[in-house]
Amino acid sequence: MKWRMGVDTPVILTGLTVLGMLMAISGRWLLEGVVADRLSLAGLIAVYFAGGLPALWRAIEALWREHILDIDLLMVVAAVAAAAVGAPFEGAVLLMLFSVSTTLEDRALGRARRAVESLMALRPETAFLKSPDGSVREVPAAELAVGDVVVLRPGARVPADGVIAHGHGALDEASITGESIPVSKQPGAQVFEATVNLDGVLDVTITKPVAASTVARMIQLVTEAQAAKAPSEQFSAWFGQRYTIAVMAGAALAFVAFYWLGRDWEDALYRAATLLVAASPCAIVISVPAAILSALSAAARRGVLFKGGGALETLATVDTFAFDKTGTLTTGKAVVNRVVALDGDEEKLLALLSGVEAHSEHHSAAAIRQEAARRSIAPAQVEKVVTRPSAGIVGEHGQCQLWAGNRRLAAQMGASIDHPALAELAKDSQTVIYVGKDSTVFGAVTVADEARATSSQALVALRMGGVRRIVMMTGDRRPVAERIGAELGLRSDQIHADMLPEDKVRMVGELTTTGKVAFVGDGVNDAAALARADVGIAMGAAGSDVALQAADVALLSEDMRQLADAQNLAKRTARIIRQNLAFAMLAMAVLVIGGLFFELPLPLAVIGHEGGTVIVVLNGLRLLAGPAKDRSETSSALPRRAINSSGVARQAYRRKIYRPT
Repeated sequence: MKWRMGVDTPVILTGLTVLGMLMAISGRWLLEGVVADRLSLAGLIAVYFAGGLPALWRAIEALWREHILDIDLLMVVAAVAAAAVGAPFEGAVLLMLFSVSTTLEDRALGRARRAVESLMALRPETAFLKSPDGSVREVPAAELAVGDVVVLRPGARVPADGVIAHGHGALDEASITGESIPVSKQPGAQVFEATVNLDGVLDVTITKPVAASTVARMIQLVTEAQAAKAPSEQFSAWFGQRYTIAVMAGAALAFVAFYWLGRDWEDALYRAATLLVAASPCAIVISVPAAILSALSAAARRGVLFKGGGALETLATVDTFAFDKTGTLTTGKAVVNRVVALDGDEEKLLALLSGVEAHSEHHSAAAIRQEAARRSIAPAQVEKVVTRPSAGIVGEHGQCQLWAGNRRLAAQMGASIDHPALAELAKDSQTVIYVGKDSTVFGAVTVADEARATSSQALVALRMGGVRRIVMMTGDRRPVAERIGAELGLRSDQIHADMLPEDKVRMVGELTTTGKVAFVGDGVNDAAALARADVGIAMGAAGSDVALQAADVALLSEDMRQLADAQNLAKRTARIIRQNLAFAMLAMAVLVIGGLFFELPLPLAVIGHEGGTVIVVLNGLRLLAGPAKDRSETSSALPRRAINSSGVARQAYRRKIYRPT
């Protein structure tokens, strides 16, 4: 059985506690006679019931269900002890301040926990489904299935992840990626759930059901992050439980010691109750979660999802960043520059190549498919396709194995690329993709990618933030890697090319021997390195599901500057945790010394204890405000209407618009 409270029950009980305390004060100091005595007694009874019973019930529940001595128990025992020695007023002050501070903490930390509600509030409840005959009808967004086509009108939110089938328009993706500038979209472009269509009428083909869309994935990550405790949180919980037992035992010993030193039992019990309050570890226990929860929520509102407080704490200590190249430091939006067919038939080559690359998620594959579509070339039918990480892709076409990839894959297939036309391509600083069947090479295409506009700024910001080593890893050829590295200001020794997935894992392992390492990537072939690093960071909302599962942090935007922002937030969190713990321990030491040696009054111990607890919570909540200066006014937060609509979010949850998978 639980003490079941409605949304406002704690506030009501705290209000009754405060009202009772005011009645007790009025009866004690402002009025006289029988009326004053009765008013004071009624006020004290109200305080003990409204302020004490909920705390007592929480303490009993914690002891019964989790077999732990809760801090609530310390407060109740101290209040009862005060009443037992003829100081019910002091006990009432304790219960009133404890009730007020507990409610303030819950309400304050609720701001940090409302990230999930804010995300759910972004989701549209309905969508306009387009039937094959062209008619349009409004349906619940939760009923959309993969392959459905929805009509997106100006001002409407995208109901689920999809691809634009028809139409052009600009979309506001700030709610998902934190990017303040609208993004122009055309047919074939991805759109993400909860983003806003600013202009134009778009036909969108749904590629993921609502339960698996971007917002669902964000909700899952944020929920898991808030449930997972950081190492320092685990330690503070462990310390708090054991310290609580020590405080109970210490208070009992103090009672015996005071009584043995000549005090009467009432005075000894009063001093023990004062010590019980002074030594309670509330501020210490709440110091870490207050900062961690605030930081996780602040990061989520800026498009950075940590999978737990542990990743946040570790990121603060990272001094080496290793980056994948394609799709991470580069845009991943490659274009085909040259097509070389050894038999002169470029259309046949592109048909075969686009057919096998239709099964690949690699950025080069998208460029090839776009080139084939631009030339109106239908892709060949390819079956039983298998990806070979850092090499290429292989499938069956007719009775032969059709393949496309780099020189490593050509060697695996026993094909020779020793041809003058192909040798000329190999000298270029662009990515070369060879195409062949079995051991025969048909030709090759070159694909060019470019560095992200924000990559160079991000690397500079990381260095300024104290990162001492930055390296780039890629499975691409050395000339290609050197060209991108030069654009980003990387030295030759910081660039590692022609790497297999196992090479990336090995190098990340070597880097971890000299410090904490973060690896940033977005593809399937990055998953192992993401898992091996101290902190794995998946890049972009459109990153592969495998990479997102393996990573500890997900960047929903493709703005690389978020990396430096995320590490800066992690460092600020570490500083605030240290501040909170130092302040909490100092305040507790002062109160304990006062209680042992300087006749500290119980009300003053209560004020110091509860005031210290509230201060560390408020200090942790400073993280919700984010940096003093953001890059833009709108890039660092969800729309205000979303954050202020938790009621809508709860209604959406009750209607099961979000269905965890």
